[in-house]
Amino acid sequence: MENKKELRNWLNAFELPHPLVIAGPCSAETESQVLNIAHQLKDTDATVLRAGIWKPRTRPGNFEGVGALGLKWLQKAKEETGMLTATEVANATHVRLALEHDIDVLWIGARSTVSPFIVQEIADALQGTDKIVLVKNPVNPDLPLWLGAIERLHSSDIKKLGVIHRGFSTYEKTRYRNNPEWQIPIELQNRFPDLPLILDPSHIAGRRDIIFDLCQTALDLNYDGLMVETHFDPDNAWSDAKQQITPTRLVEIMDDLKIRKETDTEADYRNALNTLRTQIDVIDHQLIETLGKRMKVADKIGELKKAKNVAILQARRWNEILGKMILEGEQNQLSEEFVLRIFKAIHQESINHQEKIMSK
Repeated sequence: MENKKELRNWLNAFELPHPLVIAGPCSAETESQVLNIAHQLKDTDATVLRAGIWKPRTRPGNFEGVGALGLKWLQKAKEETGMLTATEVANATHVRLALEHDIDVLWIGARSTVSPFIVQEIADALQGTDKIVLVKNPVNPDLPLWLGAIERLHSSDIKKLGVIHRGFSTYEKTRYRNNPEWQIPIELQNRFPDLPLILDPSHIAGRRDIIFDLCQTALDLNYDGLMVETHFDPDNAWSDAKQQITPTRLVEIMDDLKIRKETDTEADYRNALNTLRTQIDVIDHQLIETLGKRMKVADKIGELKKAKNVAILQARRWNEILGKMILEGEQNQLSEEFVLRIFKAIHQESINHQEKIMSK
């Protein structure tokens, strides 16, 4: 699969003055709920109404969707509002039913993207379709797996393709439900700059208060659209209540977002510079988080040394670290002088942490 301008044709055809917005409830719950939300969204920036029909839950016993019945509700919402419709499909049966009900946008969820068998089954069922097909990133941070899913669909002669960044699972506790790992979609964007890239801030955030910030970061990184879970009564939603927002809040977010428009060569320069600076901001944030994790490990080493009455400074170990890092620095085009300055500072901070523990 090669990057081609034609990859953007389906998105360009909308002729939108703003990013593509896909909005709607995490789950279709009742016909009245779907229709209510659709009518509240029809005069907003939302072009596509989303709703989960089949909900793959992590553990059994939770609400797993209303099933095919919900497709009729989406059809009715489309008839009444003119909005396009979207839902997740996880197997060939889902695909067949979605196509029978004229669903416009089908997406493959994160749990499905991890399995080439599932993706191939869906690709075979969609062979040659003119529907828009979007692929969420796999649960685990694996760019080749994500790209592989896109390539399988492309090989099935599916022309209208795009990807959704919904974050990645981690055992570590962070401010996010799913870590953004921005460098992965950035790398995908570098390889396929014309493949439409959409952010799912709801699943990254896991809570509604940081959705705006995630959306702004995505637009600063030249994302093409947003998929935002929207419900008229979020707190009482049947699934993922904490991460859904109201249609009114969606309007506020779209009004407040700074959307850059390319109008001339100077604007192109500013946009490109802003995108690169946002990438730097993302990496700097990751650096601080990583250094914080390193110091927590240093604290544990300090506690162990204190318990065994061992000296803080271990010269041989320190020299081994420096030697390895200098070599790795060379491989990443970093000067020896720079690596030495950085790691001496890190080493000193580690010693400071351990001294505090020793003095307790």
